[in-house]
Amino acid sequence: MKVDDALIDNLAHLARLEFSADEKAGLRNDLQSMIVFVEKLNELNTEGVKPLQHMSNAVNVFREDEVKGSATRQEALQNAPVADDAFFKVPKVIARQPS
Repeated sequence: MKVDDALIDNLAHLARLEFSADEKAGLRNDLQSMIVFVEKLNELNTEGVKPLQHMSNAVNVFREDEVKGSATRQEALQNAPVADDAFFKVPKVIARQPS
């Protein structure tokens, strides 16, 4: 797979990022290196190798759920820069795209 400016531009658009020409060149080289590495893995013979479910034999030890006290709504909101009676108020971060 070849990494070109169109791919970089598409990834930047999807991630909502902007890159300068120098940054694009660096990204192009980095992405190409990663792709070469992954393609190198395709050369390995994995016939008869069972897929791993976990990287180690460690087992997750679950703790019992315990009901504990928590902060009241008033305590939680007392240090908020902006709040109303029940909620934290934050600036809008997602704008609608015109359709």
